[in-house]
Amino acid sequence: MEQMKVIVCVSDLQVPYHDRKAVSVLSRFIKTYKPDEVVSVGDEMDMQTISKWSKGTDLEHEKSIARDRDETYRVLESLKIKHMIRSNHTDRLFNTIKMRAPGLAGLPELELKNFLRLDNLGIKYHEKPYELAPNWLLLHGDEGNVQPTAGATALGLAKRAGMSVVCGHTHRMGLTHYTQSYFGGHPKTLWGLEVGCLMDFKFAKYIRGGLFTWHKGFGVLYVDGNKVMPHLVPVNMDGSFVFDGKVWK
Repeated sequence: MEQMKVIVCVSDLQVPYHDRKAVSVLSRFIKTYKPDEVVSVGDEMDMQTISKWSKGTDLEHEKSIARDRDETYRVLESLKIKHMIRSNHTDRLFNTIKMRAPGLAGLPELELKNFLRLDNLGIKYHEKPYELAPNWLLLHGDEGNVQPTAGATALGLAKRAGMSVVCGHTHRMGLTHYTQSYFGGHPKTLWGLEVGCLMDFKFAKYIRGGLFTWHKGFGVLYVDGNKVMPHLVPVNMDGSFVFDGKVWK
């Protein structure tokens, strides 16, 4: 019997605000389990010092972007990521140059894939949706309207694309579907998979009242020919999770 392909979908990291324990456990799992492919849904680096929220604050002057970039490189390397998609946080590099320093546009060193040294890591950066499995797209999640229900943002994108979608951005975990069929026909199902995040919540001080709807986790796609089976793996607050009946911690 042919072995199914396993794709691990890493959720929003937002280095340097990532949950170091959770990332360490996931890294060890990937090294041991050896999935066929590891992809990232975006927001690998927070780039907080060049966000619009940092303008005029001490954050804009903390001079941490080089250190954060190097930490992001180490995290991407440890997770063995091979594909990553554009996202609103990593877009901050391009947007900052465009709006504040357009004279720097065109410098190859400031292109995201060069800035993060992705070629050295063997990572393919996708500016447009990436078909990571048959009839499944990888997007960040900010390409449409964010919905209040977990999974609904990804499903909305799936309906627009006509293909199932894996995304992040919402920091929520959700798996939902939309099936079309008629009497005696063959149903067609679109899946929406939102994979949560791997951010350390204590850094999210901008959440009003500390009332989170987020959940740590990651996604897994099992690919058997043209059949794709999506799964969510919740990550506990201590960084541990269960996969195939084994506790990783």
